Amino acid sequence: MSTTSNDTLWLTRAAFDRLQAELDEFTARPGEVTPEAEARILELKSLIRRAEVGDKADDGLVEPGMIIVVQFEGDAAPTEFLLAERGLTGDESDVDVDVYSPTSPLGVVIVGKYAGEDFAYDTPTGRRIQGEIVSATPFHG
Repeated sequence: MSTTSNDTLWLTRAAFDRLQAELDEFTARPGEVTPEAEARILELKSLIRRAEVGDKADDGLVEPGMIIVVQFEGDAAPTEFLLAERGLTGDESDVDVDVYSPTSPLGVVIVGKYAGEDFAYDTPTGRRIQGEIVSATPFHG
């Protein structure tokens, strides 16, 4: 699970609301909680406690919660994606772009950089990927 340096986890409002609703459902039936459910309750409480919800500053900094546009070397068209933890951003109706994790090879090398900066990383197969961050703007959703 991806967190920023201060152990926060960026979530869309819809994802946060879904986690809270799931926790509320468990706590509404305390006598029916199984050991598996108890583990999920603890996980939900941790996610909610660490959650950062809402728009980021529009300062061009690459961080979770931003729509990132990168131009990979050799590609004709730029690639646009939301930098966020997969599975915690909500369903397809909430996010209409691809989601890349901050812990992915690309995510790791671009977090903390600004629009206009170059990046490079090696894939697990040894291929060198290079490109430039075109823009980083807040996700509104």
